[in-house]
Amino acid sequence: MCGIVGFVGKQSAAPILLKGLQQLEYRGYDSAGIAVMDDDGIRVEKVSGRIARLCEKTENGAAVPGIIGIGHTRWATHGAPTDINAHPHLSNDGRFAIVHNGIIENYLALREELIADGYVFRSETDTETIVHLLEKYYDGDIKTAVMKTAARLEGSYALGILCADAPDTLYAVDRSGRAYEKRYLSRRW
Repeated sequence: MCGIVGFVGKQSAAPILLKGLQQLEYRGYDSAGIAVMDDDGIRVEKVSGRIARLCEKTENGAAVPGIIGIGHTRWATHGAPTDINAHPHLSNDGRFAIVHNGIIENYLALREELIADGYVFRSETDTETIVHLLEKYYDGDIKTAVMKTAARLEGSYALGILCADAPDTLYAVDRSGRAYEKRYLSRRW
């Protein structure tokens, strides 16, 4: 089982994300990670093993500033339980971070297409194809990039997405392709 948490607010996100991940520990997992937006962009911290390692690595979140973020616990389905395969994943340009629950059934074909387009893969996961599709389709309109990406995915999934160009917004998509955004004030697309 995997778990996704997200936070948008005025408090430091990382400690809240870590607490949320700790509440998901009962579900079982082999790695965990967080992505937090700060003034310099998106910072990702992830580890294989227990959330306690992530807490130690991030000084219980104090070493990861920012007030918006996403977190994930992973149970390996594609790729071994390693730091590199842990979520979140970053796009090649560092503009997008993503967490994903589910399975993308057509990820091998998407991966081949993206490699042919010049995208570099660092992990063995199906999730990394999603973040590179976001980068591929992004032309300044996040909603369009998210919707085009979701239209290409086959399988069952839920996504949490950060974009460095929208530092106050967390995006979420479920397998139906419905997209949501959460800012300081809530609204639905």
